[in-house]
Amino acid sequence: MGHKHEYTLTTTWTGNTGEGTKDYRSFERNYTLATEGKPDILGSADPNYRGDKTRWNPEDLLVASLSACHKLWFLHLAAVNKIVVTDYVDEPLGTLNAERDGSGEFVSVVLRPRITITDPSLAEKADTLHHEAHEKCFIARSVNFPVTVEATYA
Repeated sequence: MGHKHEYTLTTTWTGNTGEGTKDYRSFERNYTLATEGKPDILGSADPNYRGDKTRWNPEDLLVASLSACHKLWFLHLAAVNKIVVTDYVDEPLGTLNAERDGSGEFVSVVLRPRITITDPSLAEKADTLHHEAHEKCFIARSVNFPVTVEATYA
């Protein structure tokens, strides 16, 4: 049996404009994510749902979590396999289908890392590490939609 890890934080709604949730337009969707020893994250709803476009929304955070988790595992596996990565920039694309009743779900996330390695002849070997990184990533293993990788190397 594995080791149990627990993660706690505080989500505080900061969008009460004085009338609470009197009606759909009477409140802001803003919130703050906080945990001890880390900077706060300012969040809101997606701008399509009356959210503040300057704040992170849950959808952004889910896509970011998948991208960051994959990157961390890929870098680990690159080091173990003696592939020297000097740059890694991902511009992931998450696709969500929204229903008329307001519900919805992610249907896919495509990770699109641009990776620089010191020995370009190892690009093919590096590309094989994405499968294992995906299988190890805690976040990718926890979602019920496909997460794919379209990597490029320099």
